[in-house]
Amino acid sequence: MAGLHTLNRSVLSMNKSSIVRLLSSKFNLECNRPSSSMAQTKQILANELQDIRDAGTWKGERIITSQQGAAIRVAGQNQTIINFCANNYLGLSSHPEVVEASKQILDSHGAGLSSVRFICGTQDIHKELENKIALFHQKEDAILYASCFDANAGLFEVLLSPEDAVISDELNHASIIDGIRLCKAERYRYKHRDMKDLESILLKSQGARQRLIVTDGVFSMDGNVAPLKEICDLADKYNALVFIDECHATGFFGPTGRGTEEYLGVNGRVDVVNSTLGKALGGAAGGYTAGSKELIDLLRQRSRPYLFSNTLPPPVVASASKAFDLVMNNVDLPQKVLSNTIHFRKRMTEAGFHVAGDPEHPICPVMLGDARLASVFSDKMLEKGIYVIGFSFPVVPKGKARIRVQISASHSSEEIDQAVDAFIDIGRNLKVIS
Repeated sequence: MAGLHTLNRSVLSMNKSSIVRLLSSKFNLECNRPSSSMAQTKQILANELQDIRDAGTWKGERIITSQQGAAIRVAGQNQTIINFCANNYLGLSSHPEVVEASKQILDSHGAGLSSVRFICGTQDIHKELENKIALFHQKEDAILYASCFDANAGLFEVLLSPEDAVISDELNHASIIDGIRLCKAERYRYKHRDMKDLESILLKSQGARQRLIVTDGVFSMDGNVAPLKEICDLADKYNALVFIDECHATGFFGPTGRGTEEYLGVNGRVDVVNSTLGKALGGAAGGYTAGSKELIDLLRQRSRPYLFSNTLPPPVVASASKAFDLVMNNVDLPQKVLSNTIHFRKRMTEAGFHVAGDPEHPICPVMLGDARLASVFSDKMLEKGIYVIGFSFPVVPKGKARIRVQISASHSSEEIDQAVDAFIDIGRNLKVIS
C-alpha cells in the first residue's frame, strides 16, 4: 500500500507532458505484447505476404499528389506523369464544371446526411440524379448506392428466390460473383461469352419460376464486349431476364455514351442495368441500379446495402449530376475516346504488341504473360513519365499478366504517341518485341 501511495504521489508531481509520455509508453508496451495465437497468425500472414513478393505479384500503391487527370504528379517523381491507367474515360474527374458543382452543393446541402435514405437521408438532389439516370438508360426508375459493388451486392437476393435461377458469365466482376452468392436462387455459370453453353443452361433450367442472365457489358480486365444481341435473343426465346453491369461502358461507349446497349444496337432489350458514378461520370464514388419501377421500389424496401449504408454525399451527387449533363449534351466526348483508342491500338499493333480486347473499346490490355515482366515493364514506363500498372494473378489468370492501358478523351494525340514510343523502347529492351 505504501508503494502505491508513493507511485500516486510520483504521478501527481509530474507535468502533463510527462504523464502523457508515461501512459503512451505503458500503452505501447501492452499493445506490443501479442498473445501466442496472434503471434502465430502474424507469422502466417507474413509468410503469405512473402509468397506474394516472391511470385512477383506484389501490388504497391503509388502516391498521386495532384488531382486526377491526363497529366498528374506522383510522389518521388520529378517530372509530370501522363496517366494511362485511370477509369477517368471522359476526363471529368477534375473538369472545372464538375468540381464547381460539388463546391456549390457543399454550401447549399452540406457535406453529408449522417443517415440512411429512408430515415432522413434523402434530399432533392438524390431524386433528381436518380431521375436523370433513369432517363439516360431509358428505364422507368433508378436507385443510388454508395458504389456499384453495393448495387451488385444488393440486387440478386432481393430479385431472386429459391424458385428462381441465375445464369452468370464465368468471368463476371467479383462484385457480381459476391452478390450472386448472397441469393438463394439456383446458380449456373456459362463459359465466357459462349452462347451455346448459355443456351444449354437455359434449356435445362426451364423449371425455374424466373431466370436471370447476368453479364458484364464490357469485361474490365480484357476489354472485350459481351455478345449482348445474342444474349437478348436467347432471353426472348427462353423467357429470361437480362442484367448487365455497365461500369466500363456508361458515359463513353457507343455513339452517345449510352453503353453496350447502344454500341450493339439493342436499346431497351436489357431489363436491369447496374453501373457506377466512380469512373467516367465524375470519378468520385457511387453506383446505381436502373430498371422497372416495381424492381426499384422493392430494392428501396429490402436491399440491405441501400437500407443500412449512409446516403451518397451531396458533393458526390452534384458532381455526378453535372457529369451526366455534360455527357448528354456533348457527343464529342465519346467520339474523342473512340478516335484516341483507335490511334493507340493501331500504333501498338504495328509495333508488334498484342493488344487484346474490342478494337473500339478504350481498355487496351497489352499482353505480356509473365507477372514479373509486367511489373518491371510498368516500373520502367514510370521512369519515362508514363503511369501504367501491371496486372497479374489473382486479378487475371496465371500466365496472362498484362499492362492494362486505358484511353481517355482528355489525352492528346501527342500524349498517346509519347506512351507508344515508351512502350516500343522498353519492349525492345526487354525483348517483348523485336
